[in-house]
Amino acid sequence: MKILITGTAGFIGFHLANKLAKDGFEIVGIDNINDYYDVGLKYARLKESGIEEAKIEYSRPVRSSKYNNYTFVRLDLKDKEGVDALFKDFGFDAVCNLAAQAGVRYSLKNPYSYIDSNIYGFLNILEACRHFGVENLSFASSSSVYGLNKKQPFSEKHNVDHPISLYAATKKSNELMAHTYSYLYGLRITGLRFFTVYGPWGRPDMALFRFVKNILEDKPIDVYNYGKMERDFTYIDDIVEGIVRVIKNPAKPNEEWNALNPDPSSSKVAYRIYNIGNNSPVSLDMFIKIIEKELGRRAKKNLLPMQPGDVESTYADVSALIEELNYKPHTPPEIGIKNFIEWYRSFYGV
Repeated sequence: MKILITGTAGFIGFHLANKLAKDGFEIVGIDNINDYYDVGLKYARLKESGIEEAKIEYSRPVRSSKYNNYTFVRLDLKDKEGVDALFKDFGFDAVCNLAAQAGVRYSLKNPYSYIDSNIYGFLNILEACRHFGVENLSFASSSSVYGLNKKQPFSEKHNVDHPISLYAATKKSNELMAHTYSYLYGLRITGLRFFTVYGPWGRPDMALFRFVKNILEDKPIDVYNYGKMERDFTYIDDIVEGIVRVIKNPAKPNEEWNALNPDPSSSKVAYRIYNIGNNSPVSLDMFIKIIEKELGRRAKKNLLPMQPGDVESTYADVSALIEELNYKPHTPPEIGIKNFIEWYRSFYGV
């Protein structure tokens, strides 16, 4: 199987590309390597995958020195001609779209980047799948789509029409766009709602990275909503395993789907939505205590009110993932945080 993975200089895409390359799949990875956060970390991820920075030029394929079945191309999803040429040249069997403008808080500062990457960029992927015969598409959605929902655990069967950040709105839009293309053009599409992904090689804008960095530098950490928050923290290896199972088991029509009582998580066409979460929320205070214990240091806390666009709690119902793909994320935060800190100390030499 020849698989396109978008966003392979990013956190999740990097791990997924390495996993599938090790498993023997033919992988093509793309990324625009933007400067939303430290590009040095993005190039370091690529180097870890055998892609040398000096060889990277826009739209030029680079073969990995580590995996002879992995090719990287620097490409922006907004570049429709470039995306179409890529699909034409490689002839993919499946596509996993992980490239996106991420981050809830950043969407308050730079909203246009979310429309460019998450809406227009995703449209180019859908159109390329349509015109070049790629029926197996999976894509990253987000737990952020649950927005103002209070009923927990969050189920894919719940209505998600009340997002509270532009980032969440673009992810909800992706789900609607995906269903439309599945209906119109017969694409088999699965959306994956990730819940607070963390682990080695993680993003610098995420809480774990910022907390560890500041504690080690003896700087205060920003704790929003005065610490009264819960997150369903999900370890990167668990996320990747869920994605792999989805790629190997593309969406099917729900034969029992009822238009008079529609299930938002499925359809009469080959469209499916899954949560991928740890199914075990952890309070922010407990999360910080685990970090402190692993570092052997106490955090200086800068207690702040809730930021616009944030939610107090997330909690994933993963019953569909268990029933249909026989999988449940399982890594406890103590193990995941330990693994991240070991990587952080090694990578930054602290």
